[in-house]
Amino acid sequence: MTLSKKFSPFYNLLIFYIIVSIVLRIFLVFHPITQSSFVFIDIVKIFTLGLLSDFFVFVLVSGFLWLYLIFISNSKYLNPTGYIIFGLLVALLLYVSFGNTILNEYGGALPAIGITFIAIKTILFGLLLFLPKYRNKIRFWLFTFVIFLYVILILQNGISEYFFWNEFGVKYNFIAVNYLVYTNEVIGNIMESYPVIPLFSGLFIIAALVTYLIVKRSKNYIESIPAFVDKIKISGIYLTLFGLSFLAIPFLAARENSQNIFANELEANGIYRFYLAFVNSELDYFKFYKTMPNNEVYVQLHEQIPGTSEESTLRQIKSEAAENHKNVVLITIESYSADFMKVYGNEQNLTPFLDNLATKSLQFTNFYAVGNRTVRGLEAVTLCFPPTAGESVVKRVDNKNKFSTGSIFKQKGYNVKFMYGGDAFFDNMEDFFAGNGYGIVDKKAFTPEEITFANIWGACDEDMYNKAIKVMNNEAKENKPFFNHIMTVSNHRPFTYPNNKIDIPGDAKSRDGGVKYTDFAMKNFFAMASKQPWFANTVFVILADHCASSAGKTELPIEKYRIPAMIYSPGYIQPQKYTNLMSQIDIMPTLFGLLNFSYQSKFYGQDVLKSDYKPRAFIATYQDLGLIKDNVLTIISPKQKVKQFQLTLKKDQKTAPDFQIYYDQNPIIKERTDLVKETISYYQTASDILKKKKYQKVN
Repeated sequence: MTLSKKFSPFYNLLIFYIIVSIVLRIFLVFHPITQSSFVFIDIVKIFTLGLLSDFFVFVLVSGFLWLYLIFISNSKYLNPTGYIIFGLLVALLLYVSFGNTILNEYGGALPAIGITFIAIKTILFGLLLFLPKYRNKIRFWLFTFVIFLYVILILQNGISEYFFWNEFGVKYNFIAVNYLVYTNEVIGNIMESYPVIPLFSGLFIIAALVTYLIVKRSKNYIESIPAFVDKIKISGIYLTLFGLSFLAIPFLAARENSQNIFANELEANGIYRFYLAFVNSELDYFKFYKTMPNNEVYVQLHEQIPGTSEESTLRQIKSEAAENHKNVVLITIESYSADFMKVYGNEQNLTPFLDNLATKSLQFTNFYAVGNRTVRGLEAVTLCFPPTAGESVVKRVDNKNKFSTGSIFKQKGYNVKFMYGGDAFFDNMEDFFAGNGYGIVDKKAFTPEEITFANIWGACDEDMYNKAIKVMNNEAKENKPFFNHIMTVSNHRPFTYPNNKIDIPGDAKSRDGGVKYTDFAMKNFFAMASKQPWFANTVFVILADHCASSAGKTELPIEKYRIPAMIYSPGYIQPQKYTNLMSQIDIMPTLFGLLNFSYQSKFYGQDVLKSDYKPRAFIATYQDLGLIKDNVLTIISPKQKVKQFQLTLKKDQKTAPDFQIYYDQNPIIKERTDLVKETISYYQTASDILKKKKYQKVN
């Protein structure tokens, strides 16, 4: 058998992997979410450098195949070697099953996984040892299973990349890593959102056919097992490519430098992107981003936040009027883009109640979410703090006893609660809110009778609002004001909700239906709330946690961060429109101003109704950190990168000027150094303050 034939399992699987990669890239290029046109050089890079990257990634992931093939032999079953090996395997199995091993120290599912793996290995070795007549047949089926496993994983990865692109418009990123942690919710979401049985049935049929073809072309390896010398040659070639891959993959990733963000994403290898997201889940700002000397950066910050001094944001907020301790209900709506509402140009009448409520509220028309995940929105309204590089503070280990919205209300004698229709364990919400003094009301607090409809994310919004009314009625009896933060769940894929509530069936799995049902449930909540004795003494703050989608042509497409926000309190808050630029981090300091609260503040967020407020907005992903100001978007990114875009409004005659959200984002030729310094000042000081634990609550 020639050396090339001895590599047949590798190159046949490689050919299949490359075919899947090509097909996937073609689908993604023409996917509706890929809102871009490509120049010739982009196409060349996507299908040359991209496929070259795929080759080297395959070399790395085929390491398990190399280990499996290199240990196939007949000599290890000879007497007495075979019996010695079998005896050692049995002893190891007994030890891990009944002894106190390092696996037990780690706990969780690891001991069971270790025992299962060693048990299978022992059983298979025993069969091959004691049934020599069937050894070739057993080996053939084992070989077939290994090939099938690789084929199914290649197909599964291709499908997963497609659906991830369908949801986010990018290859795997930090969100994909998070999804691995919350397998119950995520798998349940997939089960409820997509035709899983037909999809996986087709997947297994295709995998079986491909496996049959690859095994047919590769079985010569096990029919004529390479000699020891040949295995040394195979290993030498493989390990050389393996080592080269460690250099080639990051080198090729660095070539993903097109001005077209979609081209960079399509060129990238999804598996490598997943690895990068995994290892970079927490980004050290001072290692990866452009910085300024600390004394300079705080001087810059103090110019933007009046009353601050030294290396801190601590300042005194003093009201000249008497404090008003009204109840406060904060509602953050899941995935609710501004353009769902009529005033922002939507013509489908999806949000009739919220459209009407906005006319009776203090409406913030130029309002931006800081991020593209729920935890970012929760972080923003709770800590009033800019989004920092890496994971949200909500999900970090050091997430407790922070200076928060809740801590201010606690100082003023309020009952403080976080309410969520799902399990607050998800996204670490329970740990974060409980660790910052909030009481938790989530799905675990519901009785079976209180849940009329639920999907994988939890009880529907109507059930959550019904529960909230009961809780607030009980709180009102305590003669203390209450602050309750409600997080909705229904406007999330799979977009299922009770039938016969709106004119879109609850099992249609329609985003429009999810939006419309969310509006319907809120209407019912306010209808119930208005009948309660505490209603007249309550202020309602309503905003989205983030937009429905974050994909766009640039790193931070600003229309994908524009969300609705309003403060409603009939008889107390006069209906009006506030049109200046602002962020989620400003909503609660503005509310505190409306309530005439006096307090010591560490918030980066500001009362936007004060005369010294300088309009700006923060928007970010987990690594691209942006500041919008003076119609310029400044973005700082890892590797000390800085980009700036001039924002030019795309005028829409059908929409009022205050509600137009679409801008052309054209790269600035001459850098606005003042805005670069200001952007750095916000994000560098925020990272510094967190790192030095200076954002703890004031006692």
